[in-house]
Amino acid sequence: MTVEKPYRPNVGIALFNTAGLVLIGRRFQDDGPEIILPGLEWQMPQGGIDEDENPRSAVMRELWEETGVANADYLGETDWLVYEFPPFSGASSHRLVKFRGQRQKWFALRFTGIDDEIDPLTSRNGQPPEFDRWRWERLDLVADLVVPFRREVYRAVARQFAPFAAGKA
Repeated sequence: MTVEKPYRPNVGIALFNTAGLVLIGRRFQDDGPEIILPGLEWQMPQGGIDEDENPRSAVMRELWEETGVANADYLGETDWLVYEFPPFSGASSHRLVKFRGQRQKWFALRFTGIDDEIDPLTSRNGQPPEFDRWRWERLDLVADLVVPFRREVYRAVARQFAPFAAGKA
Protein backbone atom coordinates (compact mmCIF):
# COMPACT_ATOMS: atom_id res chain seq x y z
CA MET A 1 0.00 0.00 0.00
CA THR A 2 1.40 3.40 -1.04
CA VAL A 3 0.99 6.40 1.24
CA GLU A 4 0.40 9.70 -0.54
CA LYS A 5 2.67 12.57 0.40
CA PRO A 6 0.86 15.34 2.29
CA TYR A 7 0.40 18.93 1.18
CA ARG A 8 2.58 21.46 2.97
CA PRO A 9 0.50 23.99 4.95
CA ASN A 10 1.32 27.41 3.55
CA VAL A 11 0.22 31.05 3.42
CA GLY A 12 0.33 33.34 0.39
CA ILE A 13 0.40 37.12 0.52
CA ALA A 14 -1.16 39.62 -1.86
CA LEU A 15 0.28 42.86 -0.46
CA PHE A 16 -1.50 45.80 -2.09
CA ASN A 17 -0.14 49.32 -2.26
CA THR A 18 -2.43 52.37 -2.35
CA ALA A 19 -2.53 52.18 -6.18
CA GLY A 20 -3.96 48.63 -6.02
CA LEU A 21 -0.78 46.94 -7.25
CA VAL A 22 0.66 43.85 -5.53
CA LEU A 23 4.21 43.20 -4.40
CA ILE A 24 6.04 40.48 -6.32
CA GLY A 25 9.57 39.21 -5.90
CA ARG A 26 11.95 37.63 -8.38
CA ARG A 27 13.13 34.28 -7.02
CA PHE A 28 16.77 33.36 -6.89
CA GLN A 29 17.62 30.29 -8.94
CA ASP A 30 16.38 27.34 -6.89
CA ASP A 31 16.26 23.60 -7.21
CA GLY A 32 13.67 21.01 -6.49
CA PRO A 33 9.91 21.28 -6.52
CA GLU A 34 9.94 25.09 -6.69
CA ILE A 35 12.32 25.37 -9.64
CA ILE A 36 11.89 28.51 -11.68
CA LEU A 37 11.83 28.74 -15.45
CA PRO A 38 13.38 31.54 -17.52
CA GLY A 39 10.97 34.48 -17.57
CA LEU A 40 8.81 32.92 -14.85
CA GLU A 41 10.84 33.87 -11.78
CA TRP A 42 8.28 36.19 -10.20
CA GLN A 43 5.79 35.40 -7.45
CA MET A 44 4.01 36.92 -4.50
CA PRO A 45 5.50 36.16 -1.06
CA GLN A 46 4.46 32.86 0.47
CA GLY A 47 5.74 30.43 3.04
CA GLY A 48 5.12 27.52 5.35
CA ILE A 49 2.99 27.56 8.45
CA ASP A 50 5.01 26.39 11.45
CA GLU A 51 3.65 23.65 13.68
CA ASP A 52 1.10 25.10 16.14
CA GLU A 53 1.10 28.45 14.27
CA ASN A 54 -2.15 29.96 13.06
CA PRO A 55 -2.32 31.23 9.46
CA ARG A 56 -2.81 34.90 10.45
CA SER A 57 0.39 34.83 12.51
CA ALA A 58 2.21 32.94 9.75
CA VAL A 59 1.27 35.50 7.12
CA MET A 60 2.79 38.41 9.05
CA ARG A 61 5.92 36.39 9.92
CA GLU A 62 6.42 35.26 6.32
CA LEU A 63 5.80 38.77 4.96
CA TRP A 64 8.48 40.15 7.27
CA GLU A 65 10.95 37.29 6.68
CA GLU A 66 10.73 37.53 2.89
CA THR A 67 10.35 41.28 2.37
CA GLY A 68 11.10 43.18 5.59
CA VAL A 69 7.56 44.58 5.57
CA ALA A 70 6.03 45.00 9.03
CA ASN A 71 3.40 47.61 8.19
CA ALA A 72 0.32 46.04 6.66
CA ASP A 73 -3.39 45.84 7.44
CA TYR A 74 -5.60 42.80 6.96
CA LEU A 75 -8.12 43.04 4.10
CA GLY A 76 -9.35 39.48 3.56
CA GLU A 77 -8.45 35.86 2.93
CA THR A 78 -9.29 32.93 0.69
CA ASP A 79 -10.41 29.44 1.55
CA TRP A 80 -7.70 26.78 1.29
CA LEU A 81 -6.29 26.31 -2.23
CA VAL A 82 -3.88 23.59 -3.41
CA TYR A 83 -1.33 23.00 -6.12
CA GLU A 84 0.96 20.07 -6.81
CA PHE A 85 4.69 20.23 -7.34
CA PRO A 86 6.00 18.99 -10.69
CA PRO A 87 7.91 15.69 -10.70
CA PHE A 88 11.30 16.04 -9.05
CA SER A 89 14.25 13.71 -9.34
CA GLY A 90 16.87 15.85 -7.63
CA ALA A 91 18.36 15.87 -4.16
CA SER A 92 16.32 13.99 -1.58
CA SER A 93 17.52 16.52 1.00
CA HIS A 94 15.46 19.39 -0.50
CA ARG A 95 13.11 20.74 2.18
CA LEU A 96 10.00 20.19 0.07
CA VAL A 97 10.65 16.66 -1.23
CA LYS A 98 8.45 15.13 1.46
CA PHE A 99 5.38 17.06 0.17
CA ARG A 100 3.24 16.52 -2.93
CA GLY A 101 2.43 20.22 -3.15
CA GLN A 102 1.15 23.09 -1.08
CA ARG A 103 -2.17 23.74 0.65
CA GLN A 104 -2.42 27.51 0.88
CA LYS A 105 -4.55 30.16 2.50
CA TRP A 106 -4.02 33.49 0.76
CA PHE A 107 -4.27 36.82 2.54
CA ALA A 108 -4.91 40.26 1.09
CA LEU A 109 -3.05 42.96 3.02
CA ARG A 110 -2.79 46.72 2.50
CA PHE A 111 0.77 48.05 2.72
CA THR A 112 0.85 50.97 5.14
CA GLY A 113 4.59 51.57 5.12
CA ILE A 114 6.94 53.21 2.65
CA ASP A 115 8.74 51.46 -0.22
CA ASP A 116 12.13 51.93 1.49
CA GLU A 117 10.97 49.38 4.08
CA ILE A 118 10.91 46.64 1.41
CA ASP A 119 14.17 44.70 1.52
CA PRO A 120 14.10 41.12 0.25
CA LEU A 121 17.88 40.65 0.40
CA THR A 122 18.29 40.66 4.19
CA SER A 123 18.18 37.33 6.03
CA ARG A 124 15.62 37.31 8.86
CA ASN A 125 14.91 34.59 11.47
CA GLY A 126 17.80 32.60 10.00
CA GLN A 127 15.97 32.23 6.68
CA PRO A 128 17.98 32.85 3.51
CA PRO A 129 16.64 35.46 1.09
CA GLU A 130 14.33 34.07 -1.60
CA PHE A 131 14.08 37.13 -3.84
CA ASP A 132 16.81 39.18 -5.49
CA ARG A 133 14.47 41.96 -6.70
CA TRP A 134 10.95 43.20 -6.13
CA ARG A 135 8.38 45.39 -7.87
CA TRP A 136 4.72 46.40 -7.80
CA GLU A 137 2.55 44.66 -10.43
CA ARG A 138 -1.09 44.44 -11.49
CA LEU A 139 -2.71 41.46 -9.77
CA ASP A 140 -4.38 40.28 -12.97
CA LEU A 141 -0.97 39.94 -14.68
CA VAL A 142 0.89 38.02 -11.98
CA ALA A 143 -0.34 34.53 -12.98
CA ASP A 144 1.53 34.90 -16.29
CA LEU A 145 4.80 35.60 -14.44
CA VAL A 146 4.85 32.48 -12.20
CA VAL A 147 5.82 28.88 -12.88
CA PRO A 148 2.97 26.99 -14.59
CA PHE A 149 2.12 24.73 -11.65
CA ARG A 150 1.10 27.77 -9.56
CA ARG A 151 -0.99 29.55 -12.20
CA GLU A 152 -4.46 28.26 -11.35
CA VAL A 153 -4.04 29.23 -7.70
CA TYR A 154 -2.81 32.68 -8.74
CA ARG A 155 -5.81 33.10 -11.05
CA ALA A 156 -8.18 32.12 -8.23
CA VAL A 157 -6.45 34.64 -5.92
CA ALA A 158 -6.72 37.35 -8.59
CA ARG A 159 -10.46 36.71 -9.03
CA GLN A 160 -11.15 36.74 -5.29
CA PHE A 161 -8.99 39.78 -4.50
CA ALA A 162 -9.96 41.85 -7.57
CA PRO A 163 -11.93 44.36 -5.44
CA PHE A 164 -8.75 45.18 -3.48
CA ALA A 165 -6.84 45.77 -6.73
CA ALA A 166 -9.59 48.10 -7.92
CA GLY A 167 -9.46 50.03 -4.65
CA LYS A 168 -13.06 49.07 -3.84
CA ALA A 169 -12.30 47.49 -0.51
